[in-house]
Amino acid sequence: MWDTLEVTHEGTNDVKRARKHTLILEYEMFRMLKGESIFEKQKRFTHIIIHLMSLGKTFDKEELNIKILKCLDRSWQPKVTTISESKDLTSLTTASLLGKLREHDESQVKEVFINEGRGNSPSHLKFFLLVFSKLKEDIK
Repeated sequence: MWDTLEVTHEGTNDVKRARKHTLILEYEMFRMLKGESIFEKQKRFTHIIIHLMSLGKTFDKEELNIKILKCLDRSWQPKVTTISESKDLTSLTTASLLGKLREHDESQVKEVFINEGRGNSPSHLKFFLLVFSKLKEDIK
């Protein structure tokens, strides 16, 4: 009875193996999408990692941290260099790293708003509403 429930819920070993290989490929090919926030990237990355861990894959802190930094787009290169040089990636938790990146992401959005979002034209108001809704969404 238990075996039937397990196969029904989790699938056969072949299904698990295929799912694991698909997720490993997703992990290896993982990149930040154009226009994607750190929060959105974090959700996609966490989804892949959690599913891989449920299938028996293990990761150490340094491996995850390096993967997170390497998958950022070029605009993040100065921040990546700063973090890599100032922090020990073996002791830095993934949550701390993502927190630092989200903090930087939010400061970048705020800076864009201050520098480009001035004025009362409808396009500036739309920009403000877009930024506000994005930050509100990230908080949830």
